[in-house]
Amino acid sequence: MATPVKTTARRTALFDALVALILDEGFAHLTLDELAARLRCSKSTLYRLADSKEQLVRAATVHFFRGATDRVEARLAGAEGARMRIRTYLEAVGEQLRPASAQFMEDLAADSAVREVYERNTRFAARRVRELITEGVAAGELRDAHAAFVGDVAAAVMVRIQQRQVAASTGLGDAEAYQELAALLTDGL
Repeated sequence: MATPVKTTARRTALFDALVALILDEGFAHLTLDELAARLRCSKSTLYRLADSKEQLVRAATVHFFRGATDRVEARLAGAEGARMRIRTYLEAVGEQLRPASAQFMEDLAADSAVREVYERNTRFAARRVRELITEGVAAGELRDAHAAFVGDVAAAVMVRIQQRQVAASTGLGDAEAYQELAALLTDGL
């Protein structure tokens, strides 16, 4: 079992470097030896972070989405008005996914443990969009749409984005798909 590593600057830097690497190149083809070499650390250092390559990649994916969520919420904090809040939120989600290469997304889709992290974050983001719509309708800033329905439609699109169905049917990457969803929702409400 991996020895827990306290959150330190070195640990954070390793996860940041690992995230950058796997977002850029994917992860299925990389071995633990290659990861250690590329991250300029020992395998034992990586084993202190996780028990296996699979667990390490999952932990790095959690690290990525945790940071992305924090950055999205920070962007949202500065937005005023329902339409701007919805647009800002969805565009910020898209911006956070922009560094994810097609190879990373393919590897993610093929790995159930890592895919589950993305699925969980997609569910969270869909709930957040529903909240923003509900707030906007309650404040009278958005037409009296059925907020739960609109939120459900947004959630369905977000799941299709996450499952790579939007990319397959439209050619849009995840980041671009989130921008289009933001425009659709804010211009339609």
